[in-house]
Amino acid sequence: MKIAVFAGDGIGPEVTAQAVRVLNALDLPGLELIEGDVGGAAWRKHGHPLPEATLAIAHAADAILFGAVGDFDCDNLERHLRPEQAILGLRKELGLFANLRPATVFKGLEDMSSLKSEIALAIDLLIVRELNGDVYFGDKGIETLADGSRRGWDMMSYSEAEVRRIAHVGFRAAQGRRGKLCSVDKANVLETSQVWRDTVIAVSAEYPDVELSHMYVDNAAMQLVKNPGAFDVVVTGNLFGDILSDQASMCVGSIGLLASAALAEGTKGLYEPIHGSAPDIAGQDKANPMATILSAAMLLRHSFGLEAPAARIEAAVAKALADGIRGGDLGGSAGTREIGDAVLARL
Repeated sequence: MKIAVFAGDGIGPEVTAQAVRVLNALDLPGLELIEGDVGGAAWRKHGHPLPEATLAIAHAADAILFGAVGDFDCDNLERHLRPEQAILGLRKELGLFANLRPATVFKGLEDMSSLKSEIALAIDLLIVRELNGDVYFGDKGIETLADGSRRGWDMMSYSEAEVRRIAHVGFRAAQGRRGKLCSVDKANVLETSQVWRDTVIAVSAEYPDVELSHMYVDNAAMQLVKNPGAFDVVVTGNLFGDILSDQASMCVGSIGLLASAALAEGTKGLYEPIHGSAPDIAGQDKANPMATILSAAMLLRHSFGLEAPAARIEAAVAKALADGIRGGDLGGSAGTREIGDAVLARL
């Protein structure tokens, strides 16, 4: 069990340290943790946000536990040297095409949601986002028109093969949950989405045990706040998934509780909290490490098939929250280390 640990910038090292404590406490046979530099921290030491040595560690590892990248002091660097290029580079280099973002309201935290408590309590969904295509990776540019003004353009596209690959991930995820998959697109106005919808429908023939539905992205955004309990698994493209998964994070109450996985073909994956580097509170013992700890649970489940220890971690986090252990993001005063201690005690 070779796990690369890339802590990164800002609060990344603090929250990752607590997840590592939890992994070590499980006393798993064959566990090997290998640290590497990414982001602004790597640029300072090696002159690049994703050094060759880090890439070598990533390729050799079975899974990656990732903290966060982002540093205000690096904002003026050339784009290819900015900290964020580390995560983008790893996604491309390792073929991490499927982003899994679960969103569940922990009992007792429904009052933290932006929604009414009774609506928030029903949230238990998984967003499966395609990660390597769409408008983010299409041809793009800025041109100067005859009148001197500028026009920017970005091309959105998906091939059937790209859609088919992520659709299988969505259907398999639904098979392991409540058997419902909602495919989100904008097929009424986008040809890209028409190819998406047609392909998802074709793949659905292989999964007769999964109920498939379709929803336009604007309606999906509305239903996420109106009736989020109706969703089980949502599969969608890169752009729509980026927006909807962040919206889901506020529906459950705090971005500090949401884990994520970026999966390649097979079992290799990168696991990270979705909250970012938060450099304004770095080094102050204020960050909530629960999202990173829950990311470690996802790592055990998806890359190693270890359901029992993954469920133990999730239960320990839920118990800590139920016992009133809350960080500043949840209106509490518990520090990063204190939260880690609380989860370990309940583990």
